[in-house]
Amino acid sequence: MHIKFAAIVFLGLLFSCNSGQDSIDENLEVESSKTGIELSRQQFESSNMELGKLKKESFSKTVSSYGVIDVPPENKASVSAYYGGYVKKLSLLEGQKVQKGQLLFTLENPEYVEYQQEFLETKGQLTYLKSDYERQKNLAADNVTSEKVFLKAESEYKVALVRYESLKKQLQLMNIDPNKLNENTIRSEINLTAPISGYITQIHATRGMYLNPDNIALTIINTDHIHLELSIFEKDLPHVKQGQEIRFKLQNESNQEYKAEVHLVGNYIDPEKRNATVHGHLENESEASQFTPGMYIEAEILSEVDSATSLPQSAIIAVGNEYFVLQSTDKEGDLLSFQKRKVTIGRSTEKYAEILNTSEFSVNDEFLIEGAFNLIGE
Repeated sequence: MHIKFAAIVFLGLLFSCNSGQDSIDENLEVESSKTGIELSRQQFESSNMELGKLKKESFSKTVSSYGVIDVPPENKASVSAYYGGYVKKLSLLEGQKVQKGQLLFTLENPEYVEYQQEFLETKGQLTYLKSDYERQKNLAADNVTSEKVFLKAESEYKVALVRYESLKKQLQLMNIDPNKLNENTIRSEINLTAPISGYITQIHATRGMYLNPDNIALTIINTDHIHLELSIFEKDLPHVKQGQEIRFKLQNESNQEYKAEVHLVGNYIDPEKRNATVHGHLENESEASQFTPGMYIEAEILSEVDSATSLPQSAIIAVGNEYFVLQSTDKEGDLLSFQKRKVTIGRSTEKYAEILNTSEFSVNDEFLIEGAFNLIGE
């Protein structure tokens, strides 16, 4: 049975002349025990209410996962020395940005002088041995010298050549240019430079300490390409495919949601944890600056998308453990009539909810999809 609100509507019109707009809370007194609700068209329009119909919307099965923000292996670098030495110059701070090839710190060791000396001596010997080898080769071809003398010259030259190339490579690992090395440029210091561009994340070295070849002096991470490393349970692995959407949140930002896409799905199950890894790429690369590698995230992977009959979330009001909508029964004239109808909810998204009892409605039925909250009381 409809509830009449003639007096209340009159008061509402009077107030609207004074204030310029109706307030649904002030002008309607809805009894939750009744199913009929009426309001004026002016109230409907001034309160920005809206009607809508049942329609198909996409819903996905979600796979819950967790993981961290990370970067590819090629964007991480641990800097150490190939040849030990004492840290002489170091003026870096954690978080500092460095460019590839930039000086990081300097090591000092008398042994570096010995490597350079040995290289220059071998280089000088090589010039003579090469000349002698070529001379003996020509003499042997003319049968002027014995084969034994020629083979000895060849052996000495090749041994010296191998030693020269070996020392050359060692100097290059020390960041010493062998082509510019001479008796006037020998030094006891070597410079270690950044192998990649990025940010200093950890510094383990200090000035004056002896840095062994197996010691990591510092680490660099390039955050130009941020990605997600997620873990999913074994039972969910068949449902996760490349290209599916990922929605994730940072641990301390429960209200802010970001989007990514499944790029790779691991094909290995951890025998102890019984989980697999999923590699995701950000949908919006410009958001990468907001994240730091190592951040913990909670995510949902959207899989098995299909459509179902639904209504907007704004049309559905929870009363206790039940859900209701307002169905339009009459929208002719100045008064609009609505009937409170119970609905059964299935899957839901941020904007829509699946309606399971659609057999109780027709395709032409209209519902209040904006403003229902103020009209349905407990």
